[in-house]
Amino acid sequence: MRHGAALARGAVIPTGSRTLTLPDEQANQAAEAALARARHLGATFADVRVVQHREQQVLAEDRRIERMVDAESAGLGVRVVVNGSWGFAATADASLAGAERAAAEAVEIGKASASLRQGPPVVLAPEPVHEATFATERRTDPLDVPLARKVELLLAANEAMLAVEGVRKAHAYIQAKRERRTIASSEGTRVALDLVTTGCGLDATAVDGGDARSRKYEPPVLNGGWEVVEEADLRGEARRVGEEAVEKLHAPPVESGEYDLILLPSALWLNIHESVGHATELDRVLGMEESLSGGSFAGLEQLGSLRYGSALINFRVLNTRPGLLASTGFDDEGVACQDWDIVSEGILVGYTTNREVAPAMGAERSRGSCRADSWANIPILRMPNVCLLPGRERATVEEIIADTKRGILIDGDGTFSIDSRRLNFQFGGDAFWLIRDGRRAGMVRDVTYQSITPEFWGACDALADEREWQPFGTLNCGKGDPMQTAQMTQGCIPARFRRIAVRRAE
Repeated sequence: MRHGAALARGAVIPTGSRTLTLPDEQANQAAEAALARARHLGATFADVRVVQHREQQVLAEDRRIERMVDAESAGLGVRVVVNGSWGFAATADASLAGAERAAAEAVEIGKASASLRQGPPVVLAPEPVHEATFATERRTDPLDVPLARKVELLLAANEAMLAVEGVRKAHAYIQAKRERRTIASSEGTRVALDLVTTGCGLDATAVDGGDARSRKYEPPVLNGGWEVVEEADLRGEARRVGEEAVEKLHAPPVESGEYDLILLPSALWLNIHESVGHATELDRVLGMEESLSGGSFAGLEQLGSLRYGSALINFRVLNTRPGLLASTGFDDEGVACQDWDIVSEGILVGYTTNREVAPAMGAERSRGSCRADSWANIPILRMPNVCLLPGRERATVEEIIADTKRGILIDGDGTFSIDSRRLNFQFGGDAFWLIRDGRRAGMVRDVTYQSITPEFWGACDALADEREWQPFGTLNCGKGDPMQTAQMTQGCIPARFRRIAVRRAE
């Protein structure tokens, strides 16, 4: 399977560079007005985000455009610490008066929170003062590409899928968004971000004899420009997607039992996301965030000793790697993005933190993973780019297949469930091939696999090398109450897991 490659690049550019400019003066003035008002009213800390957001989606169904969305939003959010407690307020009025009103409301909320606080006061990990800009590098802004060109591409891809005998339904989409964020704090940080994210995909449904099966193609969504769509080659992949939908429709169901599983990055990323990424968010570990998707089994007392997987397993956050979805230069607290280890040679060695929870593990600094999904919401700890590093020995997925006697190859993500401690889970996928005596023996369907997080990662005995590393991820990870969505990449390589329980999905 061929997928789009990561092309986007990014760089932190010192303030004063002519390569990029800060967002418009109104955003800067509104941020300064909000900070001044918050300090005047008694806030011991304050930060402000002024966000300008535009998002476009074009979705094609069969030979027509099903839906188009082109939405814009702008506003500011003010976060304060008053008497040791958080206060937050937001407004779509980015005038000086609007910014001052939001700051006053945030301080009022902070005072009310402090009067009810039962736990310890908020203490923030220190962070150096930053004055910088960061921009996603893009050859072409996807929002500047004519709509007619996008429509033509999507309809042509759908036509190619519908040309496959047996395919009765075709969907294709392109999505792009751009955000300009101004982040300012009472400590002196002034950061401007210009972020662009682009993605696309296909879905073909085959129908026969009262049954229907779908096959999708979702290349990695990335921080980058229109080149992400060009490299995805929707037209070129469309016929394959249609043919595999038909093959999937006529494939036999899997026989339940134990198999060696080989997961391609398009499937493995979701397991990493759920069983590693969420489990190592420190707010979950501390029991501060359990309202959506629960807590974590990976307790702070196990840091440095918990065997998370086999000695082959190395999970590293790559938040400075260009193009990945959480590689934004700075988080919404104005903390610089960083790389760090989560699991080293199978042992838990790190967590994801923000400025509030970092002191709980004795860290001198936040890891820079505090984000909000809009100006209207308070930033919360969010998963970074938790990635599985390649194997050190040269190996391809085809060589791993050749070394597998009885297994299943899984491509694409599917449904899943995982318990509230991120231990017991069940995952599916999009397409499955039986492996017999080192060769693919045809497609099967209705595959689900079950395991327990440390046992699953402990069963990994083969990794492909860096040539096959791919940056899959999501734009809509949910967390919080009320829920917010966020984007992050779980890059990985094809990997084999020995003797995993497989059940036929009923």
